[in-house]
Amino acid sequence: MSEISTRITVDPEQCGGRPCVRGMRIRVADVLSLLANGLSFEQVLEELPDLEAADIAACLLFASRRLDHPTLAA
Repeated sequence: MSEISTRITVDPEQCGGRPCVRGMRIRVADVLSLLANGLSFEQVLEELPDLEAADIAACLLFASRRLDHPTLAA
């Protein structure tokens, strides 16, 4: 099982079906937003103490894989 499939979960009954970390109500988007706003891994872990460093890495990998697909030009 890949790191993404063990760390990132999607449940239509939770957070509107948005990807979350290990079944918790911590959305991948929330983690990415904290990183985009300049927080370090360590600061994100302080802000969200239920997370593990591997969860943050899985969020980044999840996002990169979601963006790595061809798009059609308009």
